[in-house]
Amino acid sequence: MSNTAEINVGGKAIELPVIEGSENEQAIDISKLRGQSGIITIDPGFKNTGSTTSAITFLDGEKGILRYRGYSIEELAEKSNFLEVSYLLIYGHLPSNEEYNNFVETITKHTLVHEDVKKILEGFPSAAHPMGVLSSLVCAQTAFYPESLDPNRSSDEVDLSIIRLIAKMPTFAAWSYKNQIGHPVNYPDNKQSYAANFLKMMFANPAEDYEVDPVVADALDKLLILHADHEQNCSTSTVRVVGSSHASMYASISAGINALWGPLHGGANQAVIEMLENIKADGGDTKKWMAKAKDKDDPFRLMGFGHRVYKNFDPRAKIIKKAADDVLTKLGVSDPVLDIAKGLEEEALNDPYFVERKLYPNVDFYSGIIYRALGIPTDMFTVMFAMGRLPGWIAQWKEMRENKEPIGRPRQVYTGSKERSYVSMSER
Repeated sequence: MSNTAEINVGGKAIELPVIEGSENEQAIDISKLRGQSGIITIDPGFKNTGSTTSAITFLDGEKGILRYRGYSIEELAEKSNFLEVSYLLIYGHLPSNEEYNNFVETITKHTLVHEDVKKILEGFPSAAHPMGVLSSLVCAQTAFYPESLDPNRSSDEVDLSIIRLIAKMPTFAAWSYKNQIGHPVNYPDNKQSYAANFLKMMFANPAEDYEVDPVVADALDKLLILHADHEQNCSTSTVRVVGSSHASMYASISAGINALWGPLHGGANQAVIEMLENIKADGGDTKKWMAKAKDKDDPFRLMGFGHRVYKNFDPRAKIIKKAADDVLTKLGVSDPVLDIAKGLEEEALNDPYFVERKLYPNVDFYSGIIYRALGIPTDMFTVMFAMGRLPGWIAQWKEMRENKEPIGRPRQVYTGSKERSYVSMSER
């Protein structure tokens, strides 16, 4: 392919460079188009617009490929753990044994949060959504660490902010749940793994002993890995745009949490459980609802099947399906909603309509099942998503700052009124 593309505007030919990524992705560079021609491009939702180049995550939806820093998601989920994957995403390479041990040890030292954070938490009513609480607690860290506001900090100071946020995120997440149910908070147990520590802070009750099931902790760790990054999606782009103004990492990540909160982004696994609850309330006839999903005149849509990016299969779903099976087997959960989920899964995997259209269960379907089995309420699902996505957001923020990318400033085509004269109120 030629290394330039040509467009014709009003009889004038304009040449634009074509750049190529490491996986042979082609992109027309329009960064100087307005300067050369006075025109801009329109792309609602930025579906065809690359906002940046990035070395973090490669995603090919047509082939069902997801790689972090060149490593397949399948291999990382099988052989790695969440904190090692976090290091990989943020620093660009798998850590040595010494680097990994130092990373984990330093994170472990920073899991406690300032006691005044509890005062902020106590200011939220129990009806407050956990995502709003989480976003607020993350952003509030700029008050506890005001040095993080300096856009010209040293790399060591940036690393300390990174460590602090990774360490404290499970604490914030668990405390947002405790606030919702009106229970006293639990402090971190640094003898536990990252996932196990979170589960203990979530579910431990002073009145009884709580032991973290290793099968459950392993399943959660895998879920965090699978959600750790996903290229330039809505929340990740938000983190980069907010960070491009030289806002602090805490403020940028807080903005990403708010973007993830929307039901079109992070709420998909919650929508799965709500759909299953509706099917249960209707009598639990999965065949009836599968028929509704296939009826083009019926507004019902089967949540948790297919993916707007993956046109073949979601590679993460294959991994988490086994974890879901392991959790359900180990816990021996008896739940009609989960029985309905398994019934839908079996029918969809064997129904020619869904197979031909590649409408396979996706990661949101299985993650919703796991969270439900663990007793995590549906409005905490997006909090779990945010906890997993954190290292990806941090990596994207860090990359954007290190590359000295300009402040995000999209253009527009104005469609309002032309210039007109002001008319006084008495004359209207």
